[in-house]
Amino acid sequence: QAVVNELQGEKIDIIEWTPDIAAFVVHALAPAAVLKVILDEETKHIEVVVSEDQLSLAIGRRGQNVRLASQLSGWYIDIITEAEEAETRQKEMARRSALFIDALDIEDVMAHLLVAEGFNTLEDIAYVPLNELSEIEGFDEELATELQNRAKNYLEVKNKEDKSRYKELGVTAELAATEGLTPSMLVALGEAGVKTKDDFADLASDELLEIVGSENMTKGKADKLIMKARESWFAEEDAKAASAAATEKEEAPADA
Repeated sequence: QAVVNELQGEKIDIIEWTPDIAAFVVHALAPAAVLKVILDEETKHIEVVVSEDQLSLAIGRRGQNVRLASQLSGWYIDIITEAEEAETRQKEMARRSALFIDALDIEDVMAHLLVAEGFNTLEDIAYVPLNELSEIEGFDEELATELQNRAKNYLEVKNKEDKSRYKELGVTAELAATEGLTPSMLVALGEAGVKTKDDFADLASDELLEIVGSENMTKGKADKLIMKARESWFAEEDAKAASAAATEKEEAPADA
């Protein structure tokens, strides 16, 4: 109360700190009731799932609650409803199943089982320890080995095709060397006219996600890649500023 009085009645919120980032974000969004928190530690992106009636409360007026929670935590935060999360999950499961059916030439039941067991990409299947596949109910070592070989062969052929394609499109070697961009993403970028690192740096994260597919990249990762690409711009600006300062100093009249 003394602090409130000192601030002339200004309302303040006290948020309990914890090193557990998920718990901290939940505290920061209180009094909204959070149902689930999904973390992506690589990109520092968090999806917070709430019920429909809690959505406005979690976001806050003009987004101030979620914006403050993001600033306090240092993580990018998306607030979504249960229905949105369920719809996204179903679409993603269908997409992954279709990919496995096509790439591995397997029945839909087996594809659904792989998705249910947490396999998200062909890379997961190709390079996971063999026992993680063979221990799935109904699988054995022979089947697991066959699936891994099919996944590796498919990826090898696809990567060669994609590399040839993005080079034909004129994507530069500098952009192709960007960590986090796969050959298939580079093809999509080239087809969209994004062929150089400067082209890439000029994108907004929403534009990048639209090109490569939001199922293949989070907004947090998109922001990170774009800011990394813009580092050369900042370096050039700093060099120009330093050069201008040095020139100004040289042209300044000497003290009498």
